[in-house]
Amino acid sequence: MPIQIFCSVSFSSGKEAPGPLGDVWGRHQRQQRDNSESEEEEEEKEKEAARKEAREGDLPMDLVAFANSCTLHGASHVFVEGGLGPRQALWAVAFVLALGTFLCQVGDRVAYYLSYPHVTLLDEVATTELAFPAVTLCNTNAVRLSQLSYPDLLYLAPMLGLDESDDPGVPLAPPGPEAFSGEPFNLHRFYNRSCHRLEDMLLYCSYRGGPCGPHNFSVVFTRYGKCYTFNSGRDGRPRLKTMKGGTGNGLEIMLDIQQDEYLPVWGETDETSFEAGIKVQIHSQDEPPFIDQLGFGVAPGFQTFVACQEQRLIYLPPPWGTCKAVTMDSDFFDSYSITACRIDCETRYLVENCNCRMVHMPGDAPYCTPEQYKECADPALDFLVEKDQEYCVCEMPCNLTRYGKELSMVKIPSKASAKYLAKKFNKSEQYIGENILVLDIFFEVLNYETIEQKKAYEIAGLLGDIGGQMGLFIGASILTVLELFDYAYEVIKHKLCRRGKCQKEAKRSSADKGVALSLDDVKRHNPCESLRGHPAGMTYAANILPHHPARGTFEDFTC
Repeated sequence: MPIQIFCSVSFSSGKEAPGPLGDVWGRHQRQQRDNSESEEEEEEKEKEAARKEAREGDLPMDLVAFANSCTLHGASHVFVEGGLGPRQALWAVAFVLALGTFLCQVGDRVAYYLSYPHVTLLDEVATTELAFPAVTLCNTNAVRLSQLSYPDLLYLAPMLGLDESDDPGVPLAPPGPEAFSGEPFNLHRFYNRSCHRLEDMLLYCSYRGGPCGPHNFSVVFTRYGKCYTFNSGRDGRPRLKTMKGGTGNGLEIMLDIQQDEYLPVWGETDETSFEAGIKVQIHSQDEPPFIDQLGFGVAPGFQTFVACQEQRLIYLPPPWGTCKAVTMDSDFFDSYSITACRIDCETRYLVENCNCRMVHMPGDAPYCTPEQYKECADPALDFLVEKDQEYCVCEMPCNLTRYGKELSMVKIPSKASAKYLAKKFNKSEQYIGENILVLDIFFEVLNYETIEQKKAYEIAGLLGDIGGQMGLFIGASILTVLELFDYAYEVIKHKLCRRGKCQKEAKRSSADKGVALSLDDVKRHNPCESLRGHPAGMTYAANILPHHPARGTFEDFTC
């Protein structure tokens, strides 16, 4: 870019010298002044043009031009040259109404999304095989009368509601070896030796048409005392599978509940049972039995058919659902389930409040005595279950397997089979009718049911609805939004530049364009001394000062 150097040389002098020399000097001075004025006018025009060009370059696009080029429908009809007329006013009203409707729809969709709705999907999946569930059964009578001695009766009296001075009214067994061993009574050992034995109760067992027996059952303790679980999957035993649905393809057992071994009812306590029969719970192998609350009853004198269907439940975590992907932080159970959490929590509660645990509870704390059962354990557990809802908070797992059941019953024995069964088991017909039951558990069909919670409205649906409403009401898209942001950016940038930032930069750049030449720089050329050594009237090329035109004789210009 060419560099322009502007020189300003001023001299103080009186009137013009008379004579020819003064005329020449005056003529040249007027010519110099005229040329300087014309140059100043040209410079001002150039500066004004530069300022206008800079100003036009910094200005953003005009609003009317932007409205005409923007993809927002209706804007080109509202913002037009010539001001606002009736036609533009109608377009403006229509545009505002459409924009308001669009914003209302967006607010409704956003509120619906923030409610985190979900739907539940039900599906049935056919399969070639299914894992058979665990089946836990307990006799509703915890202690056999034939195993109860007088010391045992005195020990259990608080749990049975019997006063020590009362006559039991039934014959009792002689004291066992434990009565003379000197060791304190242990309720766990007592239940273990005095409960109904599966070898005595189980009259017939069949699984998928093949024989089974007590060796297919595992011992487990519950609130009913000593119980038994079929297909527990513990102790290295594989989990059984079934290949077909319907009766005959599951578990079928015949049991003798031994009502003649039931204890008399001396009083009403939490351990007293008025029922005769067994409690059954069908559950997954990954969760412990909670049979006192989740089991169903099977009565003697009936054959009970239980048609099962496996249900796999999948829940959503918050905020869509209430489940929690939790791991079991317990010393007693490896996998998390609601029943495992409940048993673990109840155990900790009793140990903290009673310094003991019930027979069915895991851990190494001492077992509660019958007195502690009556005075502390049973009331504390009842309070925990009924009133204290904050101590035991068991979250719903996000993946759960349960078994839906349909029960049906028929009378057993029939009149035609009563004599045969009495003869087969060496019992009376009355005993058969009062004590024998048959339980048949099977899969109804060889499939499982999935119940899954799904998000009803996700972010993709929200964006789709907003985009549809945006296109319907104002004819815009995401690129239109970017256009608006881009225009807003240009306007803000222009406002900031007009406040002085850009003007300062323009002044700084214009100040760097010119170079001032002082009078001392001119004097360094010493033109007067040169003039004295040359003939009068000698002319020189006027290139001492840049961009100066020829001024005639040198003395006319400087001396």
